[in-house]
Amino acid sequence: MPENSLIENTIQFVKRTLEGAEGGHDWFHIERVYNNARLIAVGEDADLQVVELGALLHDIADSKFHAGDETVGPKVATEFLRNQEVSEAKIEHVVKIIENISFKGGNTQKNFSSPELDIVQDADRLDALGAIGIARCFNYGGYKGRALYDPAIKPNLNMTKEEYKASNAPTINHFYEKLLLLKDRMNTETGRRIAADRHAFMVKYLDQFYSEWEGKA
Repeated sequence: MPENSLIENTIQFVKRTLEGAEGGHDWFHIERVYNNARLIAVGEDADLQVVELGALLHDIADSKFHAGDETVGPKVATEFLRNQEVSEAKIEHVVKIIENISFKGGNTQKNFSSPELDIVQDADRLDALGAIGIARCFNYGGYKGRALYDPAIKPNLNMTKEEYKASNAPTINHFYEKLLLLKDRMNTETGRRIAADRHAFMVKYLDQFYSEWEGKA
């Protein structure tokens, strides 16, 4: 199948599958990650089609919305790509990206690495930073019915993968448990450059948040 047709078919499939999804993990999130990934891939020694497919399918069935089941996404992606007559080697690579892209508390080791995974992971992490990252964080917190902030509940920086997935901590804690850690965990030079600016914006936001919370502004 021509590359352009495969990517277009994938875009339409993802749009249909994620219709009505939570606002931080919907088609527009995928579109931003796809665009970020294409930007980061410039100058990198990587298979652009694998990057594009990995970006488009990385959240096709996020485990957060499937009772924590991490096998759903790879299964859905595999079935779709086989129907598109994609090679088994390429399908396996895309599935490995889906399986290894998530933060998962930041204390787990990746069991797979490739330039394509590095690019898609950076692209996904960039969407968790900056103004959009803040918006997504509070949108998901509201979706889960979490408190905005509770000074008595401190961030837990040493969570296991299971603790991270089960956490119901206030939304502000997520900044410290994930978002502010991402800048130093980027894989590519382009990712690091963009992340630094977005990280600085979030730090400024938190300063303003605490100032207003404490009645100083």
